[in-house]
Amino acid sequence: MTRSAKTPTMIDVAQRAGVSPMTVSRAFKRDASVSDDTRRKIHAAAEALGYVFDSTASNLRSQKTGFLAVIIPSLNNANFADTVGAMTTQLRDSDLQILLGYTDYDIEEEERLVEQFLRRRPEAIVVTGGKHTGRTRRLLQNAGIPVVETWDLPEDPIDNVVGFSNAAAVGQMVDHFVARGLTRIGFIGGDEASDTRGFDRRRGFVAAMRAHGLTADRLIAGGPPPVMMREGAQAMADMLTRWPDVQAAICVSDLSGFGALTECQRRGIAVPGDISIGGFGAYDISAQCLPTLTTIDAFSSEIGRATGQLVDELLRNPARDRPAPQRIMVHPRLVVRGSG
Repeated sequence: MTRSAKTPTMIDVAQRAGVSPMTVSRAFKRDASVSDDTRRKIHAAAEALGYVFDSTASNLRSQKTGFLAVIIPSLNNANFADTVGAMTTQLRDSDLQILLGYTDYDIEEEERLVEQFLRRRPEAIVVTGGKHTGRTRRLLQNAGIPVVETWDLPEDPIDNVVGFSNAAAVGQMVDHFVARGLTRIGFIGGDEASDTRGFDRRRGFVAAMRAHGLTADRLIAGGPPPVMMREGAQAMADMLTRWPDVQAAICVSDLSGFGALTECQRRGIAVPGDISIGGFGAYDISAQCLPTLTTIDAFSSEIGRATGQLVDELLRNPARDRPAPQRIMVHPRLVVRGSG
């Protein structure tokens, strides 16, 4: 029987690098007291030995877990992927690792995830949206760690916020279409309260239409979130059947907007000649389809970068010295393209 190789230890690395085990520990924790030359020597020794630093014992002594809990609604949504990606990049040098969970647009599932994550004592927790169950709010308020709500602008924030008003963002597109002389405008999606951001976009559409003195009754549900291409196409078909005089359709996302666009093409309806279409999110597909899709760029990567920077800054200060909760505004931008 082959004898298994001995797992290298911190002492082995220290002996090979000619330093003390404490210096090895400090080097892997990016302690400023270790010079760059010494750190490189230690990392080279660890690489040669196949040593991986075990932070568990160090974390137990410092009562820090070294991870950031992040909860998003969906794993296959490019906007949320961009947000998490930018957050990860921003935190790369902070010794924080992201523990990710997704809710599938279910606030009850968010509650379960928050409880499970808090049992593991994260350094901070980031959630998507500003609407939660009452118990989720209590858990987060009593967690004793920084909380950041993103992708929203809640009226009663739990702690810190990095986001924007989804309602006001859609208002920009309504204003754009009205300025072009279009008055018979519909909206696809956002009827499910579980998708709080979509619901706010629909609410913003209604408010903006009424502000222009226009009716806002051309509303198609689109089904439970997320409203994807297939649902967008079906919703566009329903809208054309119910309101054949519709001049423009604003969709809850670019994916549903792409579905609406393809349904019009199947029917021989010219976009933007016969009807204009708008989406939300500035997905890659909106810039590549034909015609390209007018959209709202919510700067999903900027949300992630700003959130990562905020978390890093908060955790660098002892809890007693942390500043008052911050409200960081991101400003979505209307991107006018070929669909109207």
